Amino acid sequence: MFEVLVFVYENYWRGDACPELQQLGRKLSAHGFEAEEIHDALVWLDGLNFAAQSIKLSPAPASVPDEAPAFALQEQSAHSLRVYSVAEQDHLGAQCLGFLSFLESAGVLPAPMREIVIDRAMAASGNPMALDALKIIVLMVYWSFGEEPDALILDELCDDTEGRLAH
Repeated sequence: MFEVLVFVYENYWRGDACPELQQLGRKLSAHGFEAEEIHDALVWLDGLNFAAQSIKLSPAPASVPDEAPAFALQEQSAHSLRVYSVAEQDHLGAQCLGFLSFLESAGVLPAPMREIVIDRAMAASGNPMALDALKIIVLMVYWSFGEEPDALILDELCDDTEGRLAH
């Protein structure tokens, strides 16, 4: 499934540039992906679209009482704390949880996007999830919002850590 997601990310600049799921399925099939991979990826993408739209449509508080509420990402309180369930801890594993913490502390993964990343990670296979798979999920979440991460974070998301030596 992740090969299909990488193909979609590389070939469609933004989530809104991507064709409808049925047409996308035909294009993926024409590119030689297996039917099961395509199905899994389309189901996953449908969940991503739903999650991204529900976040985008969350009403932001109106500054003027009679004013219609604007729609934006809801901000998390600076004093709040995200506690991971046992199922999330087991599925994500220490490496992925550490990477999510890194992205949050760097200020590049706002809480609403983090929740979508966790939701989509829980919908993916792998127990514990591979870090490379989580990085693809993070890229796809940014993609669904039509945003590109900061260049240094993008480098971190796309970098192969296999050949890297720790200092």
